[in-house]
Amino acid sequence: MSQIIYSSPAKYIQGYDILRQLGDQLKLMGDHALLVADDIVWKIVADTCDVSLKESGMNYAYDQFNGEVSDQEITRLVEVANREQTQMVVGIGGGKTLDTVKAVADDLGQPVIIVPTVASTDAPCSALSVIYTETGEFDSYRFYRKNPDLVFVDTKVCVQAPARLFASGIADGLATYIEAQAVLRSHADSMVGARPSIAGVAIARACQETLLTHGLNAYKAVCQKLVTPAVEAVIEANTLLSGLGFENAGLAGAHAIHNGFTALSGDVHHLTHGEKVAYGTLTQMVLENRSDVELEQFIRFYRSIHMPTTLKEMHLEHESYEQLLKVGELARSPGDTLGNLDAGLTASDIAQAILAVDAISQTIV
Repeated sequence: MSQIIYSSPAKYIQGYDILRQLGDQLKLMGDHALLVADDIVWKIVADTCDVSLKESGMNYAYDQFNGEVSDQEITRLVEVANREQTQMVVGIGGGKTLDTVKAVADDLGQPVIIVPTVASTDAPCSALSVIYTETGEFDSYRFYRKNPDLVFVDTKVCVQAPARLFASGIADGLATYIEAQAVLRSHADSMVGARPSIAGVAIARACQETLLTHGLNAYKAVCQKLVTPAVEAVIEANTLLSGLGFENAGLAGAHAIHNGFTALSGDVHHLTHGEKVAYGTLTQMVLENRSDVELEQFIRFYRSIHMPTTLKEMHLEHESYEQLLKVGELARSPGDTLGNLDAGLTASDIAQAILAVDAISQTIV
């Protein structure tokens, strides 16, 4: 029988207004850090980070993330770290920043500390990155020897981000158990190269239950920049539960179809990761022939948090069938996870399911 592997970050800390404690946590791993964030995020956190690290006796260098998880950006930041002789890499920001610093730390053989400033993806906890070309097309998954050494989540910071990003994290998280069930049915491996663990599947299920139970109330609170118990629960689900769930229970159609959308040009690229995953999840559910009741439940929930459920909302209403076939072809790439749903699916199957989601959604009022 195949083995079971359970993978997780060494430590996860979440709380309100804890960014000022960051220096104390970093000091446990060294005294010279490379901090990476984009320009917008850095303007928000720079003062707090500077005070926290200096009070803890930490030295640091800051370098701006250039926007894409590409081999070129990873190489550039490795060169920065070597020049500055830093001992750890700290990523502050959203999913692309965090995926990049994981690769940089892996190349350097150094600790990686993840500081999400949005609860928009499940990237923070995992030992993998999604690598893109410089033009934004899906390239590959990159796997690492270990998960992050610390994931440090300040919920006060996270709710300052646009509520759309919070909702996108919910949508990304809702794919977790849907995809885990497909992996179980197909007897495929999880993202850590082993059969899904009981713990991983249970966490994926808890993620879905938490998001469907508390997601709408939490979204309404975040629209007002408030941190409530529901918000804390959903941030944990978006970040920790979804991250542990997808890595230890596996990915299938929803994320492969998300990656397939990168084959297209136009306004679809203005959508967030979670918005495209939401449509990918519905497409997977159609391919699985899930019940009308379940499809309607997910469509109504996505609508309540303003996630796309139609081709118009995806900016794809004018795309030709031939273009949707390109989505299907890319989703079927050998290095992607569509085979965990059904290795026999064709590009035409996927294109027709994408169209079917749009047709079904328009009948639900």
